[in-house]
Amino acid sequence: MFRFNDLLDNILAYNKDASVELLQKAYVFSAKVHQGQTRLSGEPYLIHPLEVAHILTKMKLDDDSIVVGLLHDVVEDTYTTIDEIQEMFGEDIATMVDGVTKISKIENRDIEDRKAENFRKMIIAMANDIRVILVKLADRIHNMRTMSFQRPERKTKISQETMDVYAPIANRLGVSWIKSELEDLSFMYLQPEMYERIATRFKKTKSERQEYIKEVIATINQKLAEYNIKAKISGREKHYYSIYQKMEKRGLTFDQIHDIIAFRVIVADLKDCYEVLGIVHSMWKPVPGKFKDYIGLPKPNMYQSLHSTMIGPYGERLEVQIRTQEMHKIAEEGVAAHWRYKAGAKIGRKDGTQFEWINRIREWQEESKDSAEFMDIIKEDLAPEKMIYIFTPRGDVKEFPSGSTPVDFAYSIHSQVGNQCMGAKIGNKIVPLKHELKNGDTVEIITSTTQKPSKDWLNFVKTSRARTRIRQFLKAAERESSITLGKSLCEKEFKRFNLSVTKMTKSGTLKDIAKEFNFRDEDTLLASVGFGKVTPVQILGKALPHEELEKVYKKKETKLSKVISKFKKKKPKQRSAVKVLGMDNLMVRYAKCCSPVSGEPIIGYITRGRGVAIHTKSCKFAKAMSDERSVAVSWDVQDKLLTSAMLSVRCDDKKGILAEIANTISKTETNIADVKVRIMPDKTAICTFKIEVLDIAHLQKNMSNIQGLKGVISVERKRR
Repeated sequence: MFRFNDLLDNILAYNKDASVELLQKAYVFSAKVHQGQTRLSGEPYLIHPLEVAHILTKMKLDDDSIVVGLLHDVVEDTYTTIDEIQEMFGEDIATMVDGVTKISKIENRDIEDRKAENFRKMIIAMANDIRVILVKLADRIHNMRTMSFQRPERKTKISQETMDVYAPIANRLGVSWIKSELEDLSFMYLQPEMYERIATRFKKTKSERQEYIKEVIATINQKLAEYNIKAKISGREKHYYSIYQKMEKRGLTFDQIHDIIAFRVIVADLKDCYEVLGIVHSMWKPVPGKFKDYIGLPKPNMYQSLHSTMIGPYGERLEVQIRTQEMHKIAEEGVAAHWRYKAGAKIGRKDGTQFEWINRIREWQEESKDSAEFMDIIKEDLAPEKMIYIFTPRGDVKEFPSGSTPVDFAYSIHSQVGNQCMGAKIGNKIVPLKHELKNGDTVEIITSTTQKPSKDWLNFVKTSRARTRIRQFLKAAERESSITLGKSLCEKEFKRFNLSVTKMTKSGTLKDIAKEFNFRDEDTLLASVGFGKVTPVQILGKALPHEELEKVYKKKETKLSKVISKFKKKKPKQRSAVKVLGMDNLMVRYAKCCSPVSGEPIIGYITRGRGVAIHTKSCKFAKAMSDERSVAVSWDVQDKLLTSAMLSVRCDDKKGILAEIANTISKTETNIADVKVRIMPDKTAICTFKIEVLDIAHLQKNMSNIQGLKGVISVERKRR
């Protein structure tokens, strides 16, 4: 078991000036407040913060970071407050602990909102002090290492979050060993059968690979000696999840993956890198299109190296990575190697291009007030994609996801350039907005003051920045349009009572009415009228006595009734499982883009002539719509009605497995509406089931039961 004295030894090995007194104080405090607490394994809880601190010493972080590692759970899991931490350990440590702490008691929020708010706070804290996320990564990696005692559903949930968020963040920050371990641990719990297959094959061929590695290293060493080049050469096997990704991407089996070993050649200086590249290319034939110069064009996480894949001994493909010792240090440790903290230094806005991503986070969180939207933007930006490098007319290099367009490029320059983008020049050729940029293109944007962003742009832009800016413009334009329409409708109705919007605005009456409807101002109230959420008659009902209104509308159906009648079903065949604004029999439909299931957080959007569309709150298409069109909706818990959901099941292609899965589904009294099967090249099958479920718990039970079947590799919910 790792002990505090071991921790001190690790710290003093790289930092002789470490404050032993501060570290002891933090350890004693953590031990005191966690006394009597145990983990699911039965071990004392104190083991966890000690192990987290140990992982931080592996990154050679400063005293404050190690202290935060020891204290990171005291606010969440004990009665300790942030104020107490600040009083005992100072403001910097308290701020970092607050950034790492999970927020578990946010009132009036559903589960998804709490998750999004937690994530937002963590990311913002990271943008202010990078050490926060390094501590959080250490916390996550130890939790993943010790997750065997968790319930199956918790294992799946935590592993998916780790794969979606934490591993990509580690990759962005260049901490490659954490990224690889998080991916492999998540892979082990998310797809245990596939993980075991790859692990078994690895063990069987391990001795052969070790001999191959020795032979290649000896050959390279001998050749470099002829040129008097000193180098440190090593060979490593790629981690399991990396191999699985290659299998999936290329549709291959394990036996068909040949480049599972990478060799590293670490040399003294930059010129030796390129000389070694020429030497190894003279030894083995390079594979066309498989050379990358990350020294000339570093990755966003500061990674620098030369990569080349060649046909090596025995016709096997091998990858050689060539770098200097300093490059290797950054490749392994990333931002932790680059940024050694002294006296609580923080990353500033002008600390170089290597922190451009963190600075972008600051911008996004200032622009996006919705936590769920902010989380989606960050997760999308973290998604591991092939990147391309594009040049400006001045020769500056910008990096984009593969498939990016001139619109993405335009918004990377400035919002106004993006909004007015009507095309682009690549070389001397004019290309349309949808044109996919190629690696190495030099792009010049063509603008026009009459051009405006279109909803269609959202279908082809790739970058989060472009998508966010387009949505902001469309929302603002839609709001202006709805204000104009709402004002027109109100003026028409108000004339009956010798009133006008201008008169009611000047008198302050309209502002008071807006507050009664819980709107922030008069414009928001008018926009809601334009979208049909509020009627002019409802506004008049707040401004005039009932008797005066009755005189005008006597024996006539009110405008409110007309609006509601448009959305009523003439002959409802089945009650909706959703309530809209507390009224029955309104026309609702479930959006096909996210297929909401009873129990999921949902939101309604008013459509033109098709009633109210029900989306999940996390639906990316719903997020592109104006807030003015949203209406409060909830599931009708009294009457359980069936809703459809799609499941994608990856399994072994073996006799009887389809019948076994179908039988498992039927045991939960679930109807199968449709099923499709696709056979894959690696002797697996993907079965897509359309099932009818009562609620999200019913769906999750089906997924859990199917996942437990022998031969089933993965079960995922499929959105249309």
